Amino acid sequence: MKETTKMSRAVGQLEKMYNTLNTDFWGGALPLPIITVQSKPGTYGHCTTGKVWKRKDSETYEMNIAAEMLDCEIEELLDTLLHEMVHLYCRENGIQEVSRGGKYHNGKFKELAEKCGLVCIKAGQYGWNTQGTGNDKLTEYALEKGWSEIRISRGSVWRPISTGASGTAAGGAPVGGGRQPSSTRKLQCPCCKNSVRATKAVRIMCMDCNEQMLQV
Repeated sequence: MKETTKMSRAVGQLEKMYNTLNTDFWGGALPLPIITVQSKPGTYGHCTTGKVWKRKDSETYEMNIAAEMLDCEIEELLDTLLHEMVHLYCRENGIQEVSRGGKYHNGKFKELAEKCGLVCIKAGQYGWNTQGTGNDKLTEYALEKGWSEIRISRGSVWRPISTGASGTAAGGAPVGGGRQPSSTRKLQCPCCKNSVRATKAVRIMCMDCNEQMLQV
């Protein structure tokens, strides 16, 4: 699997992923937000409750991916984008999917998220949250699209343990609960370092180097 290490390409890839998800899951009905990568310690990302960005003749939402976790596994990144797109769908259609100051994800959020193939888990005071780790459907979807892994992030390695703040619901692990181990495997050529991902044990040869790829 190819890797993206330039910020300009990373943002471009996020926009491409958003557009593809919008087409496949919402028939292209969602508006195009401004996608940003900003420091957001404690969450995976957010979607604003209102249209905070102005274009020449229109206004739109902001959808942010936390700079600290941009290089997470591809299924986690997809989970975050879809999670925020569910919020965006609800805001566009007058659906109350959160309560308690925007922190609690209710049953309506769970219903809509699961329709997109997301895995919902109980997250205590945050209600229903989503989890990309272990979601083979998202991994297979990414492999089918041939998307690159983003390998650039801000600061030290960390993983959020809570949801977003009021009105900007974001993906994250349930408070007090551990992350499920990923069911995917990364295999890499020992020579050229090209890599692929698989959801089960496989034997793969690198056709460029004529070497068997090894699990890393």
